Amino acid sequence: MSRSESERLRPQRWTARFAIMAAFTAVVLFVLVAGLRGIALVAVVVVGTAVTGAALWWALTRRGPARVCAMVLAVVAPVAVIWLGLTSGLLWLLVTCLALGALAATAGWKALAMDTACRAQPVTAAPRPERPFLIMNPRSGGGKVERFGLKEKAEAAGARIALLDPQRQVDVAALARQAVADGADLLGVAGGDGTQALVAGIAAEHDIPFLVVPAGTRNHFALDLGLDRDDPAAALGALTDGVELRVDLGRIGDRVFVNNASFGAYAAVVRSDAYRDDKVRTTLDMFPDVLTHRAGPRLTVRAPGVTVEAPQAALVSNNPYRVGDLAAPGRRDRLDGGSLGLVCVKVDSAAEAAVLLRGGRASGLTVVTAPEVTVDADAPRIDVGLDGEALSLPTPVRCTIRPGALRVRVPRVRPGVPRARPRLDWQRIGLLALAR
Repeated sequence: MSRSESERLRPQRWTARFAIMAAFTAVVLFVLVAGLRGIALVAVVVVGTAVTGAALWWALTRRGPARVCAMVLAVVAPVAVIWLGLTSGLLWLLVTCLALGALAATAGWKALAMDTACRAQPVTAAPRPERPFLIMNPRSGGGKVERFGLKEKAEAAGARIALLDPQRQVDVAALARQAVADGADLLGVAGGDGTQALVAGIAAEHDIPFLVVPAGTRNHFALDLGLDRDDPAAALGALTDGVELRVDLGRIGDRVFVNNASFGAYAAVVRSDAYRDDKVRTTLDMFPDVLTHRAGPRLTVRAPGVTVEAPQAALVSNNPYRVGDLAAPGRRDRLDGGSLGLVCVKVDSAAEAAVLLRGGRASGLTVVTAPEVTVDADAPRIDVGLDGEALSLPTPVRCTIRPGALRVRVPRVRPGVPRARPRLDWQRIGLLALAR
């Protein structure tokens, strides 16, 4: 190793050593001071976590008095653990060890991040569009179009605007196709992800740029493009000073999705007519049957090398989501990876629900990437939530991905996608700490 290389790696090695020392100190301090009481307290925390997971499962799969008792238990178990920790006389020790553990984890993540290459999604220079066409939904996001003055600002940038009428049903796809026929050289949407997906498919079909204005409620697609969801008007900067990137599109039959397609319990609940009137009550009323397979079809999910029988839920995403990163849940690192993400949850008992709290290591949780996913069932049709839109599709449902199918125009200056936090691999941290 050259001297310059050694100097470059020195901060990483010392960060890894600090992480090991902080973790070692926390463990030794806890064992020496707490002794058997500490071991008993750890056992109580483990048991309390298991009981909480089981109680939540019972609360979701039971009705009446049994559900009430389960909900009480789900609250009492963690409260009891906290109370025992406070009255054990070890509170100061727990706080100290938790602080050391947090320092160790932070240093470990930092050392691993230095060891991980980060490939930025490539962008290309883009000329200013001559005939941009934007579709705006005034009801999306509680009225963000009007609140942020999106129509006026887009028109000032030279765009032609179609403002949807909330009083009548509008064929958004037909509107976008007519705009292309009239010579539009850019399509855009200020609305939710479902509308974004409809118009994005048409833009990809004609290979013209697509502009995302995050004027919906959640706007996960905009978030993973690195746009500012708190300032939808900032996305309009792409009309005058933008760059272009290519992203993948998921596909089911003749429909595309920019985020995900959900199957199973959630999709069945969303398809219910009662869901719009009372979401919580409808969910609690339907879950006992759909989660225990007393109602609804039994799914079979297949990907290359993987088959999951009878999962309660399956999520197929346009590129994989981060799993296990509590700092940024529901985020995708890239949208140009060329693969689908698949997350399946299968829980058949309270014990399995408790084990599921372990996350990625739980047997009931399947997380893979694949170029294609097929969802079949013992029924001719199944419910599907496609970018938040409730559909019923014939089985089997085949999900594929179209790499680089969509040209997306984004502002040159934007927040960007935060770097993913690496998995906390203590073996790798140890090797970095011992490196010479």
